[in-house]
Amino acid sequence: MNVIALSGSTVGSKTRTAVEAAASRLKNANPQHDVTVMDLAELQIAFSDGRDYRDYGGDTSRLAEAIMAADALIIGTPVFQASIPGTLKNVFDLLPVNAFRDKTVSIIVTAGSAKHYLVAEQQLKPILSYMKAQIVPTYVFIEEKDFIRDEIINDDIHFRLDRLAEDTLLFAEAYAKIREEKDAAYDF
Repeated sequence: MNVIALSGSTVGSKTRTAVEAAASRLKNANPQHDVTVMDLAELQIAFSDGRDYRDYGGDTSRLAEAIMAADALIIGTPVFQASIPGTLKNVFDLLPVNAFRDKTVSIIVTAGSAKHYLVAEQQLKPILSYMKAQIVPTYVFIEEKDFIRDEIINDDIHFRLDRLAEDTLLFAEAYAKIREEKDAAYDF
């Protein structure tokens, strides 16, 4: 299984820390799967201008192709001004509307306070649903107080990241099996 763990911001380090922690758990528990961390802070992503994702070059093409080839994604996002960052929205805008069809997507949100807990529910999940993602129902929300020096210090967050990594694979495997059985029902 091919899994992309995407850190969806060009600034800060907490989201990257959380995404890497989830990806590491996934890799360690399931070394047979290909898990790749991609950080928007390390990529030069073009601004979406309506072209087909295959018409872009460089990092933009590499990111879009990786997402399109993935079986599952872990998307990490910080909350800026009570919303997802524009850089992450730009990634969604680069992709076709069915980009996440038959893909399992799980979510990690980092925020300065508990007041932003529903950003994933009200903003991120509707976009992912519109793009046909199979969304893992629970997500990991991590507050500023759960970090010290770019390290997660809350044991509950560690347990929830373990569960998120496990659920991401379980959901992806279950959906793949359902699709196989459905495809096998046709004689052609």
